Amino acid sequence: MTHKNSKRPYSSTRNKPNGNARRQVKNPKKPPVKPEDVKVVLFNKPFDVLCQFTDDQHRKTLADFIDVKSVYAAGRLDRDSEGLLLLTNCGKLQHKLTEPKKNTDKTYWVQVEGSPDEQSLEMLRKGVELKDGMTKPAKVEVIDEPNIWPRNPPIRERKNIPTTWLSITISEGRNRQVRRMTAHIGYPTLRLIRYSIGKYTLSGLNNGQYKVLQPNKV
Repeated sequence: MTHKNSKRPYSSTRNKPNGNARRQVKNPKKPPVKPEDVKVVLFNKPFDVLCQFTDDQHRKTLADFIDVKSVYAAGRLDRDSEGLLLLTNCGKLQHKLTEPKKNTDKTYWVQVEGSPDEQSLEMLRKGVELKDGMTKPAKVEVIDEPNIWPRNPPIRERKNIPTTWLSITISEGRNRQVRRMTAHIGYPTLRLIRYSIGKYTLSGLNNGQYKVLQPNKV
């Protein structure tokens, strides 16, 4: 029996993968999540917990608190920060909340060392120059100490130096941005709690707890 390809000359490169062919292979896009299948999890992250589900150093992760499958964090919250973390299975919602051009407001309750004067706060409101550029104007105000959970371990306060709670709202998401902003004006952050991301808030969530929103409330 004669094969169709039997007359082709032998080539040592014939069965080798072609670079152009490799570039043409595209990963199939996942179909968009149907509105009724969208999952949104709101989690009140404790101090010293990583915003991931696994860790080879055996540190605390989301898996120690959340047993919902196939959801991923929309944005991050540093290990030494606390408060609202939103997880979802919807890429479109993730993009909406994390894309800088979308200007999604995020509000933080920030305990700083010292008592910032109005001039210092006005600097934050107008924007300050950090190593990675000028920050966008922020909403900043002094607030009473929130009715919140004790941190474990407690912050280290220095004797005879007061602390002040601020509410800071920004629409950016640079690495450790709020901490760098308060340090820039001379008032280091001692404790940082994210209260809200867009319309989603910590309300009704104890530290370490999560809740799954119903599709009609996403």
